[in-house]
Amino acid sequence: MPQTDIFITLATLASAATLMITNKIRADLVAVLVVLALMLTGVLEVSEALAGFSNPVVIIIACMFVVSESIIHTGIAQRMGDLVLALGGTSEVRVLIILMAAAGLLGAFMSSAATAAIFIPIVLAVAEKAEINHKRLLIPLAVAALISGMMTLVATPPNIAVNSVLRERGLEPLSFFSFTPFGLLCLVLAIGFMVLGGRHLLAPPKRKEPHRRERSITDLITHYHLEQRLALLQVTAESDLIDRSVARMQMAARHRLHLIALHTPSPTGGVTVPARPESVFEEGHVLVVIGASSDIKVFQHEFHLQKMGMPTDPLMKRQFFQVIGAGEVMLTPDSNLIGKSLREIGFQTRFQCLALAIRRKGETIIADFTNEPLLFGDVLLICGAWEDILRLREHRDRYILLTLPQDFRAVIPARKRAPLALGIIATMVGLIVFNIIPTVAAIIGATATLVLSRCVKQDTWFKAIDWPTIILVAGILSLATALQKTGVSAFVSQSLLAEFGHSGPLLVLAVLYMVTATLGLFLSNTPTALLAAPMAIDIGQALHVSPQACAMTVAIACSSAFISPLGSPVTMIVREPGGYTLKDFAKVGVPLVCICMLATVFMAWLLYLR
Repeated sequence: MPQTDIFITLATLASAATLMITNKIRADLVAVLVVLALMLTGVLEVSEALAGFSNPVVIIIACMFVVSESIIHTGIAQRMGDLVLALGGTSEVRVLIILMAAAGLLGAFMSSAATAAIFIPIVLAVAEKAEINHKRLLIPLAVAALISGMMTLVATPPNIAVNSVLRERGLEPLSFFSFTPFGLLCLVLAIGFMVLGGRHLLAPPKRKEPHRRERSITDLITHYHLEQRLALLQVTAESDLIDRSVARMQMAARHRLHLIALHTPSPTGGVTVPARPESVFEEGHVLVVIGASSDIKVFQHEFHLQKMGMPTDPLMKRQFFQVIGAGEVMLTPDSNLIGKSLREIGFQTRFQCLALAIRRKGETIIADFTNEPLLFGDVLLICGAWEDILRLREHRDRYILLTLPQDFRAVIPARKRAPLALGIIATMVGLIVFNIIPTVAAIIGATATLVLSRCVKQDTWFKAIDWPTIILVAGILSLATALQKTGVSAFVSQSLLAEFGHSGPLLVLAVLYMVTATLGLFLSNTPTALLAAPMAIDIGQALHVSPQACAMTVAIACSSAFISPLGSPVTMIVREPGGYTLKDFAKVGVPLVCICMLATVFMAWLLYLR
């Protein structure tokens, strides 16, 4: 192999790693540039450079995003969260054990990041209810979500990537539950570490705050001091609003009022609909508006509206909250909304949700905030139709849904299809475990069935797929091919063999684990797996050590990104709600990496090397 090709491959690898670490360019774009560079320089043929996009690994990962979405859409994940709330009580130790166990097991069939995002509002609610310092719970949640990736073959992309390398080498692949003993042992040890000492490294045990129940929409309104800004105005027969559309009125721009919903009263309770631009005002309509009391009064007199008292009937409130919801969303570190105002974004038009207030560094902004540039860590109180609020999950690159109030539980989109979704996923697992059909066929079949049975919305299922991750994996597969083709992987393997070849298999596995975990500090877990797995398997074959043990060691190490909040999306999304520093992650992350390394080496010896 020409030295030029080796230099180009190493330069491409170094450049890609630098760009990903500095975050100057999106990771998926970096992957595209990698493919382009290897193709144009002739290191790879066109078919070789593009082969990653047709690799079964890419298809499997894409489908698993849809399977993950079905668990959320049918309310399975939310029900598990309810179970944590019900069983946790006020005991911190019991809450910690149940929380980490639930997150670790749920994440076996969905992405670790999605698992963490689901449990963040649950953790905050539990912490408030039990008067526990939430800083003692959120990093343990992240740890459990990461370990959930060690539970099954489909729990995280690195597992699938490592297994594909074994298949490509003609070696016996890992089975669906080969990972489970490793994951369970790591989870048990991590729970024990957090209970015995880890939580004490994070924060004092108690928050001296009064006991409070889980928040409802009414609580959110009170928390943001909006109760005095909320009013009900009924359209009278003399009103000039009659036959005018919501869009024509431009209430926010002209009258500084936000229209939330329209309610048509009736003896049976009436009908509530979200305020859409095309909605037309009719006599008898009740407008639910938010604004300054002076602006409400002016608008009321100008258009001959009758102000009504707030309803006290619980049934009427429940009917209203079946249609109109509220929640809090938090901007992510790399959100493309940061630095822009809500007006500049066109937030309401783009997302069909109305922003009612901004919470920034503990302070609430409720007036004249639409022109305020948004900052990382801002929490927006939003309201709108539940279907629109839930659709915000499709924009995870911009923010995460931080809090859904307890009113949400009655309006999960496909709650009745939860048993069906569980049955489909169980069938998929059975087909894979008993090797009845190829893994990729089983997962594609499950994905199609979930969509056709409406366990995932047919018109939005493709939005559940994290396409940047798919492109990243495909591009890194090309880089892995180039490293093997140019002999770089073989050179690294031989160097490690020369250094540790006579040290015994257990030390070799420990070194492979630490090398992979260290590489994971600079690259995300899937690229790390794609680069480290071929070398680890080569080393195993050269030393006559089980290649499955070496592959498993790499896979487990890829899910051990405990040390830095930048090492995984899981740790990134708990950093801001927890108010953590880099030191907080390091204090518990370093011991956990060592614990998981020892557990991995022990299980590999027990299952593969004896």
